[in-house]
Amino acid sequence: MKVGEQELRSILFDPAHPGEVQVIDQRELPWRLEVVTLSSAEEVYLAIRDMMVRGAPVIGALASFGMYLYAFNHSTDLHLKENLDHIAEYLISSRPTAVNLAYAVRRQQEVYAPLTDNDSIIRAMREEAVAFMEHEVEASRRIGEHGVKLIEEAARAKGGETVNVLTHCNAGWLATIDHGTALAPVYEAHRRGLAIHVWVDETRPRNQGARLTLWELQQAGVPCTLIVDNAGGHLMQHGLVDMVIVGSDRTTLTGDTANKIGTYLKALAARDNRLPFYVALPVSSIDPALHDGLREIPIEERPAAEVLEIGGITASREYHKVRLAPEETPVKNPAFDVTPARLITALITDRGICKASRKEIAALLERKH
Repeated sequence: MKVGEQELRSILFDPAHPGEVQVIDQRELPWRLEVVTLSSAEEVYLAIRDMMVRGAPVIGALASFGMYLYAFNHSTDLHLKENLDHIAEYLISSRPTAVNLAYAVRRQQEVYAPLTDNDSIIRAMREEAVAFMEHEVEASRRIGEHGVKLIEEAARAKGGETVNVLTHCNAGWLATIDHGTALAPVYEAHRRGLAIHVWVDETRPRNQGARLTLWELQQAGVPCTLIVDNAGGHLMQHGLVDMVIVGSDRTTLTGDTANKIGTYLKALAARDNRLPFYVALPVSSIDPALHDGLREIPIEERPAAEVLEIGGITASREYHKVRLAPEETPVKNPAFDVTPARLITALITDRGICKASRKEIAALLERKH
């Protein structure tokens, strides 16, 4: 995507510098655009755990590079494959909900398993990390191509008037390397000249909507308006929303979807107001081993400080954190909730659009890319 005059991705890898990978530090946005260089599996682990990078596709791709960087930095290790297996579990433990993370790491394990010499392992793992990254970029592009059809249909139904999309959290190019999932159809609609406007949930407690989604849309020139998380239902009741599009960190074979906390409430409001509720995701976010999202998807519990404090810049552009609640306040801070398949109108994937049902998802997974 374009930021000013600069073309950027949220992960950058230069073959001329094989011992490092660069990422955009999402914690610094929108106040400062900072690109950070990572050169070890440990640094990749911390970048994922501390949410320097966040978003299911991008953390999967970064974990793949983390596996490669460990191999690159231990080229003379006589027990490289055994130690890589330990690093795999270490990286997977950085965040528990997004299935892309484990999927990417397991793919690297499949790559090095049959190989016998370290040079071949390192070369193959580098190729896999790059290929996985490019696959996710292409998947996001295809999500945009499929999803824009839904926006075009809505535009025709409204006689060319502006289509109002509501989204929750950030599922744009920052979360997916390029293009996005939930925002990919929006960007494609804007590129095609459709009149479109996005309602952006602030997305407490980390404010990924206010800080990241809004910044992305503004950089792309897409009309957008920030709202508090609880305003969505009111807007739907007054005919100001045409559809909801959100992303997914993990989707079961039966269509239940885990996304940023608060997504379930948007789905309930959309159902009550007879509005389509779409979930956009690459097939790498589908976990075919899971069947019951409420019982089987692990929900990450985040630190209390995310709820008790909030950060921002002052009029003098100095960053500060302030406390929002009294001392000794107990906090429960689940990072995700599960939206049952029955509330989802359709899944928008890189392989096409399908219902959130076991039958259609299974057929989708069998379909050639």
